[in-house]
Amino acid sequence: MAVTPSPADLELRKAFAEMQIKKIDCSKKIRVLDIQIDTLKKSKQRLVITENEVKNLPSETNVYASIGRMFALSTLPEISTDLTTKQTKIDSMIVQCDNNKSYLLKSLKEQEDNLRELVQQKKRDADAVPK
Repeated sequence: MAVTPSPADLELRKAFAEMQIKKIDCSKKIRVLDIQIDTLKKSKQRLVITENEVKNLPSETNVYASIGRMFALSTLPEISTDLTTKQTKIDSMIVQCDNNKSYLLKSLKEQEDNLRELVQQKKRDADAVPK
């Protein structure tokens, strides 16, 4: 005697499967964002250290700016400005990654809440049906 699952059971299974897929996808994206944030923070730290070292150099020191695979003679103020600009860009990229991560976490939480609400609704509907 085979029992056919009710439409509510099928709907719940489908919702659970969708949530599981979304959770796995979000987890992967969050891991990638965490790696990007760590990489950006390390890059910024290198820029800060480099800027501190450049500031300690005497003003008559020859400095070279890296341009692709070559180096061009530059001045200390130009190098310092370039390093500061790069730090600002990295800061904005870190903020953007944090915002994306927050959005993913919020989206995942909303999906879980919707699923809980669906389960509660199905329980209420099942309890309301007279036996």
